[in-house]
Amino acid sequence: VQLQASGGGLVQTGGSLRLSCTASGFTFDDYAIGWFRQAPGKEREGVSCINSNGKTIYSDSVKGRFAISVDNAKNTAYLEMDNLDPEDTANYYCAVNTHYSGSHYSLRELFRGYGMDYWGRGTLVTVSS
Repeated sequence: VQLQASGGGLVQTGGSLRLSCTASGFTFDDYAIGWFRQAPGKEREGVSCINSNGKTIYSDSVKGRFAISVDNAKNTAYLEMDNLDPEDTANYYCAVNTHYSGSHYSLRELFRGYGMDYWGRGTLVTVSS
């Protein structure tokens, strides 16, 4: 399984970006996919997570500004980011649990990074003030 994140870039405060996470090697049928970010000098944090039932979780810092979605036919997850702030500057990457219903991890635990089976490389988002 490989995950490829893309869509990062440089944007001004208040701008928008849409990140994509394309998976190969598994089928989107029973999963949980998460977006995470890590800023320089900071720990990794969960941004958002979605499971195959459509249940979502967001961090408080992005709630109302970011939206996670999945296109099962394209094996791709998205993170729509609006009203970006310099505090959102980070390397963003995606991870997946490929057997969610058989996993003993809750969606919140997966949102925190526990139980993810595969991790992709990141895409850098830089928000200028």
